[in-house]
Amino acid sequence: MTKTTRKGVIFDVDGTLIDSVDCHAEAWQRALAEFGFVCSFQEIRNQIGKGGDQLLPVFVPRDFLNEHEEEIEQFRSDLFKGKYLNRIKAFPGVRPLFERILADGLKIALASSAKGDELEKYKKLAGISDLLDAETSSDDAEKSKPHPDIFLAAMDKAGLQAADCLVVGDSPYDAEAAGKAGTQTVGFLSGGFPEDWLRDAGCIAIYMDPEDLLARYDDSPLIS
Repeated sequence: MTKTTRKGVIFDVDGTLIDSVDCHAEAWQRALAEFGFVCSFQEIRNQIGKGGDQLLPVFVPRDFLNEHEEEIEQFRSDLFKGKYLNRIKAFPGVRPLFERILADGLKIALASSAKGDELEKYKKLAGISDLLDAETSSDDAEKSKPHPDIFLAAMDKAGLQAADCLVVGDSPYDAEAAGKAGTQTVGFLSGGFPEDWLRDAGCIAIYMDPEDLLARYDDSPLIS
């Protein structure tokens, strides 16, 4: 067991534990096109990590959203579940990383912008359903990242204080939200965001993916 002053780690899911960012971007691109908004794949990909409430206003005028936001979100959700969800896989090393963290006596919570049923699928893919102290989905937050709501909810459910825990995520929106919640962020490059974006958003350390963090665990911020 490694000596640590931390009490818990809060993980983002999409792009951090699950290789799903491209699928989400393509689903959003198709959903937006269905309603008349043609956007490039990369433009949309750069916004993945936000929930629909924060992503849609980047591409859709507010007056149109006021009437059609629920329709767009439902179209995207149905499309994603029907066409993309079964393509998604977990990144290697997620369960061993979680087992190491738990062996050090830390709590683990998930803080995802995913819908509750999508999150259930992700937990099974990563093999971590039995390793969690708490989890939050889009149902637990009034506003999605980069607002802090989801991380504050995860801390509350896990019985953690901001000073006691660390966030692990793949997007600048994770780091921004964590900073607003009063905690620090470790960034993964597995979601495809440039390293400088993550550092500029506040990440204190960068790793490739869960396997890389596990391999360098003893020198990581998880135990400092």
